[in-house]
Amino acid sequence: MAMLPLVLHWFFIEWYSGKKSSSALFQHITALFECTAAAIVTLLLNDPVGSLYIRSCEVKMLSDWYTMLYNPSPDYVTTLHCTQEAVFPLYTIVLIYYAFCLVFMMLLRPLLVKKIACGLGKTDRFKSIYAALYFFPILTVLQAVGGGLLYYAFPYIILVLSLVTLAVYMSASEIQSFKNLVAKKKRLVVLFSHWLLHAYGIISISRLDKLGQDLPLLALVPGPALFYLLTARFTEPNRILSEGGNGH
Repeated sequence: MAMLPLVLHWFFIEWYSGKKSSSALFQHITALFECTAAAIVTLLLNDPVGSLYIRSCEVKMLSDWYTMLYNPSPDYVTTLHCTQEAVFPLYTIVLIYYAFCLVFMMLLRPLLVKKIACGLGKTDRFKSIYAALYFFPILTVLQAVGGGLLYYAFPYIILVLSLVTLAVYMSASEIQSFKNLVAKKKRLVVLFSHWLLHAYGIISISRLDKLGQDLPLLALVPGPALFYLLTARFTEPNRILSEGGNGH
């Protein structure tokens, strides 16, 4: 949940920056700085205050995330709303982090975009910021409603989404060979970012008591990209259509 704002920032910056804009890299760095600063401030403000460590309650079951559903009702007449955050601070710390991300973004990004996004029109240069104003409320609702489910399922969600987004990006960018991939540095940055997500998902699934057996699975991280590059030419639509027209 902490990585999602950064990934979405990068996605929308890339989406709206335009091919001729030179400001995308600076916006990427600024987004990274915003999320990093928000994470550090959030950790420093949580118990123990002034430390980057977290003192949290142990999560034993899914219902620990939804204590508000278990308010007692003596004599089945009046419901006593006395429940607290049983997984403190894992539930609220994400919401606090989102608030700081939004504050830092509104303080830094508009000034940066106004000064360096000269390759874009006046309406286009702020679209990545407008997108953030939409996805932050969505992420907040997602954490508030599905925090418990995400806590248990996030490694698998990260793996699936990173694979899908990598395939979509390589397809949209018409990357069908290693030569196309290394033609632009930006494509390598996107590839390595997805590899980091792949690795993070694998490590998250790994068993702490058997890391020696699970960590070799990290060798599979480049697998999806290599498989795509090796098989893309066999599924290229123009090639299939041309062969169909020739009667093959």
